Amino acid sequence: MGTGGDPDKDGSGEQQRRTEIFTYEAPWDIYAMNWSVRSDKKYRLAVASLLEQYSNRVQIVQLDNSTGEIRPDPALSFDHPYPPTKLVFIPDKECQRPDLLATSSDFLRLWQISDSGMELKSLLNNNRSTEFSGPLTSFDWNEAEPRRIGTSSIDTTCTIWDIEREVVDTQLIAHDKEVYDIAWGGVGVFASVSADGSVRVFDLRDKENSTIIYDSPEPNTPLVRLGWNKQDPRYMATIVMDSKKVVVLDIRFPTLPVMELQSHRASVNAVAWAPHSSCHLCTAGDDSQALIWDLSSTGQQPDGSFDPILIYTAGAEIEQLQWSTSLPDWVAIAFSNKLQILRV
Repeated sequence: MGTGGDPDKDGSGEQQRRTEIFTYEAPWDIYAMNWSVRSDKKYRLAVASLLEQYSNRVQIVQLDNSTGEIRPDPALSFDHPYPPTKLVFIPDKECQRPDLLATSSDFLRLWQISDSGMELKSLLNNNRSTEFSGPLTSFDWNEAEPRRIGTSSIDTTCTIWDIEREVVDTQLIAHDKEVYDIAWGGVGVFASVSADGSVRVFDLRDKENSTIIYDSPEPNTPLVRLGWNKQDPRYMATIVMDSKKVVVLDIRFPTLPVMELQSHRASVNAVAWAPHSSCHLCTAGDDSQALIWDLSSTGQQPDGSFDPILIYTAGAEIEQLQWSTSLPDWVAIAFSNKLQILRV
């Protein structure tokens, strides 16, 4: 899909175009992973360990354009309490703001990145009356209003933080059961998915009400991931726990999916809309496959179904998938202890 962001500019680009997959092997299994957004740090990513212990690690890695190697920066590797459930770099393509990385586990943390190392800038805890907190399952950084981060928790709440003032904007009891994911759809609108099987949309101008966009048809079937289409916010995609299908929704027509994508052969773990196209979606799962779909009419089969337009098979079950906003030709996947970036 296009050829934006060629890794090198010294005339040896032909070799780089042929080498469309770069791999990094971490010293531990990877779960959380994400791309940098800044235009001056395009080929930078963060990866985090999945270790069954309190002490975990986060590394910031960079693709070396001249060698094709992805290497960690020792100054930018740091200890982290518990395995992070998500990592997100500040959505600041123009490099106008401090270089920050946000992480979620027991609390939401903001880390300041500098050449000399990582420094904990903020630890955001909304429950100061007790040292225990409901673990955070996920969070999303508002691209339209970067002072806002929304978190989701197993305690059934979603919390909207003003990270500049380090205070809670809003906390909502969003669902009847654990909230597993959250995604912004605009300045003051976000959606969440839960173990109660629903997708709910919230507008911060009317905090008392929410709209149920979808309810899982099978009772007690959790929805675990949510992707909101940034190029066409009418559409979102969600994943049913332990299911091979991806449900695509149109918020104008609640309750009924627009389509169900069913080419995975095992449980789907991750979903990401293309940052530059309203009709392309990437999914990945336990069948070790990353699939890219064209959901426009050109991608539709005569019977109305959709087949993926690109299939990539990894070396193990794919746990994580992220599509780069600053390099829209590149997708990153994580499986076992490997990070791979793929040109699509």
